[in-house]
Amino acid sequence: MALGEWWRGLSEDGAARSRAMLGMVVSTGVGGGFVLDGVPYVGPTGNAGHIGHITVDPGGEPCPCGGVGCVETIASGPGMVRWAAANGWTGEDARALAADARAGHPTATLAFRRAADALATAVLTASALFDLDHVVIGGGVAAAGPILFDPLRQAIERNAGLGFLRRLRVDPTSLGRDAGLFGAAALVLLQDDDPGT
Repeated sequence: MALGEWWRGLSEDGAARSRAMLGMVVSTGVGGGFVLDGVPYVGPTGNAGHIGHITVDPGGEPCPCGGVGCVETIASGPGMVRWAAANGWTGEDARALAADARAGHPTATLAFRRAADALATAVLTASALFDLDHVVIGGGVAAAGPILFDPLRQAIERNAGLGFLRRLRVDPTSLGRDAGLFGAAALVLLQDDDPGT
């Protein structure tokens, strides 16, 4: 997904091809991948970019990974629904939660704000480490649109203290579910080519 967005995706302002990009999927889980100087960075075990398991709340909920307070426990669809249900919301799933947040339901709205804050913390942490200039987010939760992206961008702007972090762009996927297909094609088509083409 990350490579597909880097290769063929566009940000909302029309900019393309950043030097340091994080692609994220926020859905039933939270995952990610890096493209640095046109090359996917996978790490020695292939797990680089596993941003869903950055701890953002040390006193938070245990995560199935063995950690505590991981992004995934707060910002994944099931995590958001679980929190909302524990706080009086009576809907069924993340899609219903998004609909209720759009309608102004206070618990549903707060669930999206909590998710946005957790994602912002993870994004800023990754950006501080890798000097990212672009983050692209896809997946079912991200499909909720402005109810996630507005508070996410606000949280990033509020907490980006370093100058190089304030230049970070955060966009929804422009390729949707096809981003992974474009990424797979890029792996084949760009392997013998200059990545800038």
